[in-house]
Amino acid sequence: MWWWPVSDQPFGARMAAVMDRRGPLCVGIDPHPSLLEAWGLPDSPAGVGEFALTVLDAVGPHVAAIKPQSALFERHGARGILVLETIVELARSYGTQCIVDAKRGDIGSTMAGYADAYLREGAPLAGDALTVSPYLGFGSLAPAVTAAVASGRGLFVLCLTSNPEGASVQHARDQQGRSVAAVIAEAAARANAMALGESPAGEWGPVGLVVGATIGDAARRLEVDLTAVRGVLLAPGIGAQGAGAAELADVFGEARRAVLASTSRGVLGAGPDKAALREAALRASAEAAEALGRA
Repeated sequence: MWWWPVSDQPFGARMAAVMDRRGPLCVGIDPHPSLLEAWGLPDSPAGVGEFALTVLDAVGPHVAAIKPQSALFERHGARGILVLETIVELARSYGTQCIVDAKRGDIGSTMAGYADAYLREGAPLAGDALTVSPYLGFGSLAPAVTAAVASGRGLFVLCLTSNPEGASVQHARDQQGRSVAAVIAEAAARANAMALGESPAGEWGPVGLVVGATIGDAARRLEVDLTAVRGVLLAPGIGAQGAGAAELADVFGEARRAVLASTSRGVLGAGPDKAALREAALRASAEAAEALGRA
């Protein structure tokens, strides 16, 4: 496995440039067993490899980011992880940002180990960014934040997700009345402020958030200041998935320009034909751009 430095630019600058150039869409590479079956592929490392490489080749040159779901590669053991390593390595040649969706979160040396695996320059699984979970306390992510800053990579921290179970944790309030989601967003903002230093106000730092596009007024009710984060907001649920311009204004307000729309099955269902996958991705990107006021 060979590698080269991720970029001379930090993650926030790379992400801003590619979103301006290609539109604000991230396509998940999620080899679910049902999708493999629908594509006529075996539920095996070989099937996962053909699926993932087909998606990357079809959409990689046209979208801002791709997001391989680590669990769906891991389920095939070492050979599945080798496919994931290959996708991470090849993504850069397509000019697309690779967000490894592994949602890692732990404490101490274990979190440092995850940071080394997914964020260190030269690590086989180190894409452009990693999804992480802050629910052992945002401070537990310190090794990942440090590694991301050092290598010019990014993080997407789970903040306000659209799954019903998430509210029981994310909407809870501490003794000072602050919601858990607001505390996470404030910590992300502080990390970005430290990383950005005297950079212009419009620039994005290395720490983004995952915020579902279908959460309604939750951010406002919970006093989550998304604009102050100064990071990319990875948002499932835009366009064909349910959230249009009105809903996005409610969820993201003035932070809409930082939104990277995430879609998986909405594009992957068009496969295995590469032309159909490409057209589905271009259509989803245009819908997201219009909904976000970028068209």
